[in-house]
Amino acid sequence: MDEDAGDASPPPAPPPPAHVHAHAPHHLHPVPAPAHDPAAAAPSQRDMSASPTSSRSVTETVNGSHRFVIQGYSLAKGMGVGRHIASETFSVGGFQWAVYFYPDGKNPEDNSAYVSVFIALASEGTDVRALFELTLLDQSGKGKHKVHSHFDRSLESGPYTLKYRGSMWGYKRFFRRTALETSDFLKDDCLKINCTVGVVVSSIDYSRPHSIQVPDSDIGYHFGSLLDNQEGVDVILNVGGERFHAHKLVLAARSHVFRSQFFDDESDGEKSEVDESDELREFFIDDMEPKVFKAMLHFIYRDTLVDEYELGASSSDGSVFDTLTAKLLAAADKYDLGRLRSLCESYLCKGITVASVASTLALAERHHAMELKAVCLKFSAENLSDTLTSLQL
Repeated sequence: MDEDAGDASPPPAPPPPAHVHAHAPHHLHPVPAPAHDPAAAAPSQRDMSASPTSSRSVTETVNGSHRFVIQGYSLAKGMGVGRHIASETFSVGGFQWAVYFYPDGKNPEDNSAYVSVFIALASEGTDVRALFELTLLDQSGKGKHKVHSHFDRSLESGPYTLKYRGSMWGYKRFFRRTALETSDFLKDDCLKINCTVGVVVSSIDYSRPHSIQVPDSDIGYHFGSLLDNQEGVDVILNVGGERFHAHKLVLAARSHVFRSQFFDDESDGEKSEVDESDELREFFIDDMEPKVFKAMLHFIYRDTLVDEYELGASSSDGSVFDTLTAKLLAAADKYDLGRLRSLCESYLCKGITVASVASTLALAERHHAMELKAVCLKFSAENLSDTLTSLQL
């Protein structure tokens, strides 16, 4: 067993030499040091001033949420007391967590009268302190959710400590089954549970007496200015009749497709010719709209997407395929711009609805957007009945 460490204290002073008495005789008086003695002139250590320092201990929670959809509740009934359905694991505060739903209850003494819900530590951990919240969603739209929150009483009882992997917090009697099955919490044989975990973490904020603030990277600004001012341009991209001046090295550094097109001996089939007026080599791109190419150039030079109002613009029919984001995703696929693909997937993911999930899934399939595809499939599974109804309309 580990023992508590004692407070550190300075070492004891060495004993006086053998020929010196601990107490001088009364008839002896101390002799002052000579004026030239350096030891007498030097100030003691405690008299020396030093720059002040400070530190601060900060204890806070790292919060994360997960929605667990239980489709086919009636089929889960009867699986047995103490047996559970587990959600996919999710990460909060450096640990993995999972929601456990017991359709026949966790406690044998309750005779399956209640459903039980728990949050479990699903990764290795020792004495993990956390706050929890479980919310059973009211699916009637009235907003009368059933909330069990540990956050509200954190000052009263403090965070809960989970000792090891598999430790759980929750309720054996979360909801009486008979009441649940006639309530607005159950719709289309489906339950939806929101889980929030707040992992308690502590850190030391140490204020150094001398520090230098490093500014954020501005390389995107400078490269963007290079494009805007057309300084040193050495190539022309003709896209649908609109000509864009750019820098071969920048394009080649960002996309191996451009690198192959500009510097390989054999072209990939793109037409090229010499512009006699400025002697810049001109390449023609026939399968992309100028506005899409302009947005792609914006990313290549600045490493960011264009303004959000441009990304969401579409035709009157509101088709996902006709948005600038979808066309940028296609451009990212063609020119193998991995980060642009991820940015487009992330943006499209935020706009998935029951009405758009099928077309968004088709878009993801067409342009190898695997993460967007996974989100579409998960959304469809969680909203299966509504999605099927939308497809039949």
